[in-house]
Amino acid sequence: MPQHAPVRLTHFLPSLLLLTGGLVAVWQPVLNEFFTSLFNVLPTLLLLLGGAFCIGYGRQRELFLLAAVYLGYFLLDTQADHFRATGRLLAQGPLVFHLCSLLLPLLYGLYGIWRERTHLLQDGLARGAVLVAVFGVAAALARRFPAPLLDWLVAVRWPALEASWLALAQIVYPAFLVVGAALAAQYLRQPRLLHAAMPVGLLGLLLMLPQVFTRPGALNILTSQVMLIIVVAIAQEAYLMAFRDELTGLPGRRALNERLQRLGRQYVIAMADVDHFKAFNDTHGHDVGDQVLKLVASRLRKVGGGGRAYRYGGEEFTLLFPGRDIEACLPYLEAVRQAVADYPLQLRDKGSRPSDHQQGRQRRGAGSAKPVSVTISIGVAEAAGAQRTPEAVIKAADQALYAAKAAGRNCVRTQGMNRRGAVRVAGTKR
Repeated sequence: MPQHAPVRLTHFLPSLLLLTGGLVAVWQPVLNEFFTSLFNVLPTLLLLLGGAFCIGYGRQRELFLLAAVYLGYFLLDTQADHFRATGRLLAQGPLVFHLCSLLLPLLYGLYGIWRERTHLLQDGLARGAVLVAVFGVAAALARRFPAPLLDWLVAVRWPALEASWLALAQIVYPAFLVVGAALAAQYLRQPRLLHAAMPVGLLGLLLMLPQVFTRPGALNILTSQVMLIIVVAIAQEAYLMAFRDELTGLPGRRALNERLQRLGRQYVIAMADVDHFKAFNDTHGHDVGDQVLKLVASRLRKVGGGGRAYRYGGEEFTLLFPGRDIEACLPYLEAVRQAVADYPLQLRDKGSRPSDHQQGRQRRGAGSAKPVSVTISIGVAEAAGAQRTPEAVIKAADQALYAAKAAGRNCVRTQGMNRRGAVRVAGTKR
């Protein structure tokens, strides 16, 4: 995902759907035997399968998120099982419950904002050491000073906030609030599917804890859903890493190859290339080159006629039109070419950029930015005659692209079209 991707509700949708499904299941009067058995084993399965997935992809943060949630589940499940079987809590039950209620969100937040910054083994050892230290200290205090520790946890610190619907110890709610704010800030700073899933998972924990003893399946179901939210987010990000270009946000080469395997007999492929892209990089630097690629991608993404844009590689893009012929696609290709050419890219001198936001606005109003024109050349081919395979059509579109470059750039050229027949905008060659 791009580093500065916009905030999107779709980032939260999968996690919210999973959490909503878990809440619906919790509120059912009776779950059938299949779902009861499933949710009894699902947390352990998710830890094993999700943990293997995390290890395979080197995702230490997510691995320890799952481990922290599962450890809390394991400790609470022992207490809940005894309560359901006998109707009474174990002697240490209240202390274990309140400790887990406090430590679970804190560890969840710590691992949620702790990014991988060092060697995987060192990072894993550091995270594991924190987990062992936190639970080791908590266990030692619970064994040595059980009554004072319980009194400290359940003390009413803010009498004005005391209410019957606040079922957890008062100190737990500020912990959730601080962790929620930190995770929300992380998402706003870097919107990603995983960063969107974390606050939703935290909300699941907050809704789960008050129901551990009051609703039979709440602990198993909501723990499963929180862990599933994390695993699904990891899988979604792995898919995006494989199939979506990080810089432009367009589907990448692998996604294009997958789509080419499912085309019908009639389709059009256009290859688009940024004109004089090397000169942009050499003159203005790679940062400006990245801006150019993002600009072109943003225009290609809006192509009409049922077309879809892909980043082919470097400064080259592919436009795919299933079920179309060249004549039907040319107006849309010409429109997208014109949209790129008509958009002035504003270049600013980073060295002279003021640190004050107000001064920067005034300079922009004074016209300090230098507009630069960006153009693209497009070559088009279709599946016809002996040219039936996607590879052959792409090769023909590449040849048409070379012809468009030879025709003066900033034009659309189809296979077999002579130089004078190129669709070209009048103006100075670039």
